[in-house]
Amino acid sequence: MNQEEAQKRIQQLRTELEEHNYNYYVLAKPVISDFDFDMKLKELEKLETEFPQFADSNSPTQRVGSDLSNDFEQVEHKYSMLSLSNAYSEGEIRDFDTRVKKIIETNCDYVCELKFDGTSISLTYENGELIRAVTRGDGVRGDDVTANVRTIKSIPLKLRGDNYPDLFEIRGEIVMPFNVFDELNSELEKAGEPLLANPRNTAAGTLKMKNSKVVASRKLDAYLYYIIGKDLPEDGHYENLQKAREWGFKISDAMQICKNLDEVFAYIRKWDVERHKLPVATDGIVIKVNSINLQENLGFTAKSPRWAIAYKFKAENVATVLKSVSYQVGRTGAVTPVANLEPVQIAGTMVKRASLHNADIIANLDLHIGDTVFVEKGGEIIPKITGVDATKRHPMFQPVTFINECPECKTPLIRKEGEAAHYCPNEDGCPPQIKGKMEHFVSRKGMDIDGLGQETIDLLYNEGLAKTIIDLYELKKEQLAALERMGEKSAQRILDGLEASKQVPFERVLFALGIRFVGETVAKTLVKKLHTIENIQTATLEQLTEIDEIGEKIAESVVEWFSNETHIQLIEKLKAHGLRFKIGEEQLAGQTDKLNGLSIIISGTFEIHSRDELKKLIEKNGGKNVGSISKKTNYLLAGKNIGPSKLEKAKKLNIPIISEEEFLRMLE
Repeated sequence: MNQEEAQKRIQQLRTELEEHNYNYYVLAKPVISDFDFDMKLKELEKLETEFPQFADSNSPTQRVGSDLSNDFEQVEHKYSMLSLSNAYSEGEIRDFDTRVKKIIETNCDYVCELKFDGTSISLTYENGELIRAVTRGDGVRGDDVTANVRTIKSIPLKLRGDNYPDLFEIRGEIVMPFNVFDELNSELEKAGEPLLANPRNTAAGTLKMKNSKVVASRKLDAYLYYIIGKDLPEDGHYENLQKAREWGFKISDAMQICKNLDEVFAYIRKWDVERHKLPVATDGIVIKVNSINLQENLGFTAKSPRWAIAYKFKAENVATVLKSVSYQVGRTGAVTPVANLEPVQIAGTMVKRASLHNADIIANLDLHIGDTVFVEKGGEIIPKITGVDATKRHPMFQPVTFINECPECKTPLIRKEGEAAHYCPNEDGCPPQIKGKMEHFVSRKGMDIDGLGQETIDLLYNEGLAKTIIDLYELKKEQLAALERMGEKSAQRILDGLEASKQVPFERVLFALGIRFVGETVAKTLVKKLHTIENIQTATLEQLTEIDEIGEKIAESVVEWFSNETHIQLIEKLKAHGLRFKIGEEQLAGQTDKLNGLSIIISGTFEIHSRDELKKLIEKNGGKNVGSISKKTNYLLAGKNIGPSKLEKAKKLNIPIISEEEFLRMLE
């Protein structure tokens, strides 16, 4: 066979095999036998070996993976991967529907989909080819697992047809089918190895393996459920996914457009029964507003889209015996009681412990050691005790009483008025609090220090090398290298991570300090308004509560934290080590007070900027985004397709209505 003939045959085989892969893995309708498929694949492998000049990374032969180890690179999502808010009853779905219609001021179609129980993935396609696959991560950044995803045969490497956007993302769930999971456990059992807990955890663990050849052998599958990009073919989410099916993606046949809540509830009731016949795990139903324009109008909260909600199926409930109650101390000093149970299987995992949350929960359950208790997984994730079978209680069983002292440092516990939890006030001398604060400080959302995790922090603390955050910045390479399972390479990695953390922006440093109630959003708000640590440190309770989104509880916590001399010394020492405690010049660039004190509501769709971009412009220029019209609203920024009642309300309250062009002129 000459070179020209080989190239022609290679292309022919690739086209045939891609078609057979699509028929088998996406349509589940194979048209040739496995043997015939394997023979064609072997012929292609042979030709590609003999004629390496025709190599193609998208060839069907490349789905077997590589033995080379992958070190996952972290990639920032172009569009944040937010999680969905959950509902557990029809009432909560009705509340969701009410919230949606209050904002869009019209009826809308919903799309109901199965909520597959796996691990989330975002796939980017450019000119019809898969260029990147990224895990959810923290929603802002995820791990690039492209090499592993390329081994999943239901995910197209090249799209079918030619009517797809030049660049888009499609998101979905990587799952492990039940039969593959059972085969894997059967092999482990024969080898005398521990069994895997459930398909979801196994799929997530497999996707993060460093050997893509092993990933390929695990036969993962994928269902895609959301397209995002600028040039989508349709306004309908459902319609876009039908197009995606034509492009070669595996889209669930169970998707359905629902015209009203009655149809939504009928769908939920149907699949609560039918899901047990599916080849993969599901744990609920996702309900989405179908129109992309309406989705943009509804927007997002800090954590989830306003246009979608996940209805979670009722968790499995089983009985077991309460053996004892132990107590854990968190980094904030909160003491959490934990029930130690007779091991029991729930929703595919072996459960030995369950959170009891606080003293009130224990009292309400009237728990006694030795009780037969009912346990379920809340949202099928966190086990919890939901009740007690009092008929099985022996008269000699002792009631569970909440402890009075910290189980770690023996300091008397306190319980603040209006709060459910008990706290250990010894925040600078209680070992779990000290270690917890260090773990929080080095975490990905905090200082993101490479090489420092929970185990390493624990080791450093126990060896006396790090008793405070400051000690981390004073570690020496020889100290680290001498530790068990460390070595010079790991020691240098930690030191490099500590050095790199000195470039972390101020808002993340503030978050990393672990001030109670100061999460990511609050930290950003404080930094944006006050600019320096000195301004935050000297701010009064009244000054803090004047800042939008800073309530009295947060303000009190901030004032209390900065009144502690130990914390002031901590900041001074961190400054000396070069950490950032003021807003960067690049962040201040472009900020103005042109909209200072103005409350602006955005409604409709726009030509020049997206709604999110307009919100950022408002904030950057000192204004405030509001979600509903009131007498305090200064402007209605109106685009196309604005709701008539919103327009009417603005006119009734004499609120100026401005266009996108007028708004942009205000910023000139």
